[in-house]
Amino acid sequence: MNRRRMLLLAFMAFVSVTMSGCGYNTLQAKQQNVRAKWAGVENQLQRRADLIGNLVETAKLAGVQEQEVFGQIAQARSQLLNATGAPPQGEGGDRSPEQKEAIINANNSFGGTIGRLLSLQENYPVLRSNENFLKLQDEVVGTENRLSVARNDYNTAIQDYNTTRGSFPTVLFANLYGFKEEPYFKAEEGARQAPRINSESLRRNQNGTK
Repeated sequence: MNRRRMLLLAFMAFVSVTMSGCGYNTLQAKQQNVRAKWAGVENQLQRRADLIGNLVETAKLAGVQEQEVFGQIAQARSQLLNATGAPPQGEGGDRSPEQKEAIINANNSFGGTIGRLLSLQENYPVLRSNENFLKLQDEVVGTENRLSVARNDYNTAIQDYNTTRGSFPTVLFANLYGFKEEPYFKAEEGARQAPRINSESLRRNQNGTK
């Protein structure tokens, strides 16, 4: 009887170690994928911040006087750069879930200011023929599209990771190994879509026609 009990305990220990090892390897691989996708998001956020900063300076050089709008953009941009520039506080040099939440919130605030900047051309005809402004504007739209793709890729990786983390028996070992649930990148309603530019309308305005 004792021998059977010992064999049973040994078998259970073997199964436990095997299952935990497989769970660890799986979670590790999926977590690395999440980190890679998040890095792609941050790259696009940095590019977006740089382009918007350049776009503001171009508008100022063109004589645009909208200090309230420029101030809102500068404040939101600074908040985003402070969030992305903070040193990682998670394990293994990764962003902690709290840091990611802060970056996501800062991005949503910053994204809400982009439409106000691009709409300035409606009140300032000089911007409709400013080649530098129009070129940067096109780059901003392209970056918004790339950011949308990067955000969706990250959320797909998060769904895969969080689902695996919460499934049995992996969930038994996730907390033991320090694998925390990761936040989704949830954009606010005004920041979900890239700004839309009516190029045909711009051409008509530049030609002085309606």
